[in-house]
Amino acid sequence: MSLVSTSFDVPDTGDYAHDWALVDVETSGLIARRDRVLSVAVITIGPDGEQTGEFSTLLNPACDPGPVEVHGLTVERLQGAPSFDQVAGRIGAMLQDRVLVAHNAQFDYDFLAHEFARARMWLPVSQRLCTLALNRQVDPPTNDMKLGTLAAHYGVPQQRAHDALDDTRVLAGILRASLREAARLDLPLPLVACPPRAESQFTPKPPKTPCAYRNPGRMTPGGPLQQGMKVAITGETAHARAELVGRAVAAGLNMMTSVSRHTSVLVTNEPASGSAKARRAVAEGVPVIDEHTFLRLLADVRPGTAHETTAAAVTPVAEPEPVPVVGPVESARTPTGAVPVPQAAALPRAASGTGVPAPRRPVPSVGTSDKPLAGRRVLVLGGVHADAAAARTRIVELGGSAAINLSASVTDVVLLKGGEGDRRMSRITALELPVHDLHWLSAPAVTAPTSATFRTQEPHVMPRGGVIDLPMPQGRAAPEWYVTAGWAPQSDHGIDVVAFLLDEDEQVTFDEDFIFYGAPENPSGTARLLTGGPAEQTIALNLASLPPATRKVVVAAAIDGAATFGTVGAIQIGAAPGSSGAPLARATLDAATTERTMLLAEVYRRGPVWRLRAVGQGYDHGLDTLARGYGVNIAD
Repeated sequence: MSLVSTSFDVPDTGDYAHDWALVDVETSGLIARRDRVLSVAVITIGPDGEQTGEFSTLLNPACDPGPVEVHGLTVERLQGAPSFDQVAGRIGAMLQDRVLVAHNAQFDYDFLAHEFARARMWLPVSQRLCTLALNRQVDPPTNDMKLGTLAAHYGVPQQRAHDALDDTRVLAGILRASLREAARLDLPLPLVACPPRAESQFTPKPPKTPCAYRNPGRMTPGGPLQQGMKVAITGETAHARAELVGRAVAAGLNMMTSVSRHTSVLVTNEPASGSAKARRAVAEGVPVIDEHTFLRLLADVRPGTAHETTAAAVTPVAEPEPVPVVGPVESARTPTGAVPVPQAAALPRAASGTGVPAPRRPVPSVGTSDKPLAGRRVLVLGGVHADAAAARTRIVELGGSAAINLSASVTDVVLLKGGEGDRRMSRITALELPVHDLHWLSAPAVTAPTSATFRTQEPHVMPRGGVIDLPMPQGRAAPEWYVTAGWAPQSDHGIDVVAFLLDEDEQVTFDEDFIFYGAPENPSGTARLLTGGPAEQTIALNLASLPPATRKVVVAAAIDGAATFGTVGAIQIGAAPGSSGAPLARATLDAATTERTMLLAEVYRRGPVWRLRAVGQGYDHGLDTLARGYGVNIAD
């Protein structure tokens, strides 16, 4: 018996009416290119809300089923089940010409894409909708965005968690309620285009081994090689390039694909060749040796200093109280082409001397005299960019959180000049939200909100330059940390979120440590780019598994064409443990004017802990220049 009501009650006009294919998969692990689907369920629903189909099955992956304690699918239960290729045709027919819907949709989409590729078939999905991303836009007053939490909030019955069919039926109820909320708030749906993927794109890549030694600096003329030195090769060589690289890596050298000011030595038999690496070596004063000398020095590479291995920060299980620290951050405007090296903030320790913040306290329902907007979420409409940015800065100073889009958590609206013409004003009026002019921010008077307005624990509001510790649980697996960037939907240009995994020299160890839309995952899977919609992208980081050589992760954004971040307006960043965890912290960054690239956040090691800094630093140059500054080999 289906639990999905035949009167689905979804908005039946505009962007809210689609043919839907709701999907849930249970898997043997979390990495789509490695792990397998153990069970799958699909429910199809028409634009009128009527359920049109339902299918579910266990699958025999012919491998270890993984965490049985989570999904309950033992080898014995899966014996006799069909393989994926035996049901791929039926699943594909249900997905064809429909919008795929899932909770954390990129996860389900990627697993299905890999399974279809193994079956030598196309995944027939052109668009997907993530109910997790949709609810991040709706922003209901829940403590997290887990499927069970949203089900309880929306009054959807849940019988068997981690059962694919029951989870899909629960998803149907959540989709219904989420679409109603999106229509009530006039929110555009975060639909993601999904072009078919070729099988070759899913060939697993062997992970590279980062160099275990710190960079000792430049090679002295006539001196020896030392473990950890950064070495680049250019031009024709007598020995195969792969052989030279292999011998150098075995000796403890750090082989690079580009030349920067941190390169220790360039190996070339043609120093006057005019190659990009040779020209950069001359410009930076990098020593140059030939292949014969390099091979001779490889026979006696001196010992280096190993990277300091630091364990992930371990804190009590209790929720932390984030501690904001404003450190010196460069101004938002820097010369075109400048290499970004934000300065580290001086960070105080907690009273205990451990560096671990105290447990987080519940947010009061009404602000205090010094922070009258504590717990309030304020949307600013209208005004020129500079005035709107100043208003949002004032909101944060008063203890509030500056919203960039209308959502269910918005408690107040501030109207600047021209704001009354914003298309969202009709919704704001219908929702009976308090509307204020700019003078309200001088001495805001607030009324007690309804009990449904606040979460039990509100995210910590970070100012630009603010720093917090990222807590890790004690006695259980550390979560992935999700750094999510969101902005107001753009109609005529795209924004790309990227990440750089950097060593102590503020350089990538190899090009694969540059995460972007063309390479959304590093070889080891410890850093991934996730797309939740056209106005939201996330960098997922497995901090506990990053190699010791990675000292910092820079999360940035770039805008295509001639548009600038001054046109885009404010960008909101948030940090949460896990894809559906409660946001620990949130910051609104809107200091940009003419910039085309923007540093959003840094996640960096400080002793035994990882920390997050809200940056908000912009550059007029493009993404290629930013990447080169971090040592990525970008073709001219």
